[in-house]
Amino acid sequence: MPYFVYKITPNMHLTHIETQERYQDARTTVRHRRAERAEGDDADYRMIFAKHQLEAEKLLSKPKDHRVIGED
Repeated sequence: MPYFVYKITPNMHLTHIETQERYQDARTTVRHRRAERAEGDDADYRMIFAKHQLEAEKLLSKPKDHRVIGED
């Protein structure tokens, strides 16, 4: 399964940048994009492991569950 690299804006707009077969290549791309980010650019760059692009976008769009550490 491939790794998909996305640019995510604060309003959750997803822009597919590229698809990589190797984790190391995808990680390098994300790190390079984050380092090259312009000042004032609020976008984030993330990679996700998924079967296809539609699944990757669905996983990135889903809000994260808040982790609770300790007892309630």
